[in-house]
Amino acid sequence: MYIAPSIITRNETIQMSLYSQRGVSAQKEEVHEAVKKLDQGLYPHAFCKIYPDYLGGDDSFVNVMHADGAGTKSILAYLYWKETGDISIWKGIAQDAVVMNLDDLLCVGIYDQIVFNSTIDRNKHLIPGVVLEQVINGTQDLFDNLKTFGVNIHYLGGETADVGDVVRTVAVNGTMTCRWPKDKIISNEKIKAGDVIVGFASFGQATYETEYNSGIGSNGLTSARHDALSKYYAQNFKESYDNNLPEEVVYIGKDRLTSAFTLATANGEVVTNVGKLILSPTRTYAPLLMQLLVNHFDKIHGLIHCSGGGQTKCMKYLPGNFKIIKDNLFEAPPVFNLLQQNSGSSLKEMFEVFNMGCRLELYCNPEDAQLMIEIAQSFNIEAQIIGRVEAADKKELLIQYKGEEITY
Repeated sequence: MYIAPSIITRNETIQMSLYSQRGVSAQKEEVHEAVKKLDQGLYPHAFCKIYPDYLGGDDSFVNVMHADGAGTKSILAYLYWKETGDISIWKGIAQDAVVMNLDDLLCVGIYDQIVFNSTIDRNKHLIPGVVLEQVINGTQDLFDNLKTFGVNIHYLGGETADVGDVVRTVAVNGTMTCRWPKDKIISNEKIKAGDVIVGFASFGQATYETEYNSGIGSNGLTSARHDALSKYYAQNFKESYDNNLPEEVVYIGKDRLTSAFTLATANGEVVTNVGKLILSPTRTYAPLLMQLLVNHFDKIHGLIHCSGGGQTKCMKYLPGNFKIIKDNLFEAPPVFNLLQQNSGSSLKEMFEVFNMGCRLELYCNPEDAQLMIEIAQSFNIEAQIIGRVEAADKKELLIQYKGEEITY
């Protein structure tokens, strides 16, 4: 059985340098700098950009278009498929690409009558048609399942390009578009001092999931891949990483994707492997949030998808100067302990890169929190009050976790 190790740390400056040497950024500073002059939309604090109804010309509606994808998680799927022959792993990548769009839209109140276009860029020499079939059919399978919960997403095709000169293996992305009533938008403008934060777990097995979900999501996978996996992959799969990277930052862990991993769950022990753990498809909160948005819209002050930026994501969408205190987060599930053991990352960086077991935050009045928690529990999703909002002179975040205080 895997035993979660005691937390170990290395000098934070060295660790952040390691992260940046791999060409990634938890906060996407350069991206934000590049787009800062663009129109911020009707509601600058909303989780997605929201624009007037250019498609219909109706002042009572708005338009939202969102693009995202599975990121470097597709490289992990490629490695797992090559090592095990399990081609079904690609269906999880299809889900990742969809959910990273869908759950962002959910955070502005949109849950129905959405159109989706996929974009798949592949190196044809390494990614055959059978992989494309898994991704495309996996996308439709997910939409068919969501339809049973009243979440209707229409798959309008997309672009599949053979661009081996551009991508080493494959990139799976997509775009979602919706026209939505303006009075049913969650803009985060209602977040206020005195609100509590209800957190919804990213791990476990929801009623609409077929197996245990590690909670990893689709962010921080460059770090996870290189920190957890061994030099075996650098030696045998050079197409899986930027060959210009210094050797000391490439696949520095001790594990193989096929390394056994035993989990203790509410239903007993589950035997899996490191690959399945890191490749757990990103959980969608659509069935849960549809119920909350349809039946309790007025009680929701704000919604945050803790994706890129992890537990610090909320700082970007606060409608004023507030202090966010998160002092009752879930205990991080095993996948994050595994990654921290391999990387030696500080807790501060872990919370900034990964969701750490809580990928969705809902802001509401204290008296409404229990209702949100009970509805989540009806889907077998763990939920609890993880923190609160206080008045402050500036935006700041305090995380208290296992006796450590971390400020951002």
